[in-house]
Amino acid sequence: MHGIYQKTFVDNLKFEGIGLHSGKNSKLLIKPAKEDTGIVFERIDLDKNNLVKANYKNVTSARLCTTLENDFGVKISTVEHLLAALYLADIDNAIIEIDSDEVPIMDGSAKDFLEEFKKAKIKILPKKRKYLKIIDKIELVDGERKISIEPSDKFLEVDFQLNYENKIIGKQNNIINFGTDDLSDVSSSRTFCLFKDIEKIKKAGLAKGGSLDNAVVVDDNIIMNSGGLRNDKEFVNHKILDLAGDFLLSGHRIIGKVVCYQGGHELTNKFLRKLFKNKTSVNVFENKDVVFTKNLSLKQTSKIAVNA
Repeated sequence: MHGIYQKTFVDNLKFEGIGLHSGKNSKLLIKPAKEDTGIVFERIDLDKNNLVKANYKNVTSARLCTTLENDFGVKISTVEHLLAALYLADIDNAIIEIDSDEVPIMDGSAKDFLEEFKKAKIKILPKKRKYLKIIDKIELVDGERKISIEPSDKFLEVDFQLNYENKIIGKQNNIINFGTDDLSDVSSSRTFCLFKDIEKIKKAGLAKGGSLDNAVVVDDNIIMNSGGLRNDKEFVNHKILDLAGDFLLSGHRIIGKVVCYQGGHELTNKFLRKLFKNKTSVNVFENKDVVFTKNLSLKQTSKIAVNA
């Protein structure tokens, strides 16, 4: 959805759950915020220096999740699914209070967050939203991984391909237009891993809260989750969801066509850093029209003119 004005929630929204990597239970409160606040995490378990801005420059680790850190060493990790949900819900500004260093993993996707966002009232703020439009193609190649973005007329479009030796995951590809496509499969696609990698991940001190309730686990040619996959392209759709969350760290809604091969959090963050160094290849502007799309239905507290 593309709108003229910035948005926030009207009321507070509460969530609670276990951290995927820390294994610690945490409570999260999303509060409304004024225009140009952006998305800010507030670690309420700390007394000072506890604000962490959701910005690509604050990413200090992208190993199996996106971790943000402020100048005082205060961290908040696994932010990507919540950020993706805020992106899909068309929210620009929010203060997110949390009593731990990791966002709850919920069911491993953005589904639980979005279900509550759909029930919430949305406030349209008086200041216009700024978009970032791609003018010239930009590409980043990192070994076998690569990602590029080129001009597109109105929306963010993502062409993502995975290339796994595992036969179930395999060479999975999907193309998603965030302005025109139904995004329910993307938003409900869960994080995933190979069973053979779990021991190695846990030895590294990660995935302490991981289970079949919040991740898809693949063992050779078997999906270990009793319900199987939620959609035929759940693996690549989850990667697209992650990318949407990481892209919100740009501070803008990006308009362009992304092509990504074997990407992930680290590659996306490197790409955003390169993108903002190429100032002549991007244009920041305010939208003059409102383009309503079918991806979500949200309650809004005021009306504005529509030119569809």
